[in-house]
Amino acid sequence: MHNISVASRLTPDKDAIALLPPFERLGLDRIELVQTAEQAEVARMHLVGHSAWGFDTESKPTFRVGEVSDGPHVLQLSTENRAWVFQLHDPGCRVIAADLLGHKGIAKAGFGLGDDRKRILQKLGVEPADILELNTVFRERGYRRDMGVKGAVAVMFQQRFIKSKKAATSNWSAPRLTDAQLIYAANDAYAARRVLDALGPI
Repeated sequence: MHNISVASRLTPDKDAIALLPPFERLGLDRIELVQTAEQAEVARMHLVGHSAWGFDTESKPTFRVGEVSDGPHVLQLSTENRAWVFQLHDPGCRVIAADLLGHKGIAKAGFGLGDDRKRILQKLGVEPADILELNTVFRERGYRRDMGVKGAVAVMFQQRFIKSKKAATSNWSAPRLTDAQLIYAANDAYAARRVLDALGPI
């Protein structure tokens, strides 16, 4: 009998994931939209009591060759049961968002965070502290390629994470976000936080 090497673990493919039951996402009742410094201060009070956040950003897509994004336009931070979606138009809100990202001692977990870090440094002038790239954690545990949120949810929960392509490519710099955008943004961060919990000690 041969032992299966840890290094042979595979990320589930799209067809396998499509057969799984859906992951239960956060509804609007557990998503807080943050647009002002006052709202950001309230969010900070809730967030700093936690040891880790799910973390992601959204930027308005660029479609033309040579077009440079001035994102991120949205920052998402999530605890294990609630998410905050920060719109980064208001200067006071941006200051508090930057302070949260620079907060040491709180893990900020997500997937594919390389571009997010660069854009945050450019836009908010802060290097995010204690970033935890979950793709790296999965590689260290023997998965051969980047897991991404869909693969991670499939592996950890045997569930299918639903992502709306329409929401993904929508205008994240709009003054008002739609309910679909809020749900999309919040749940990217929420799923990362849930995966972090499921992974156990890192």
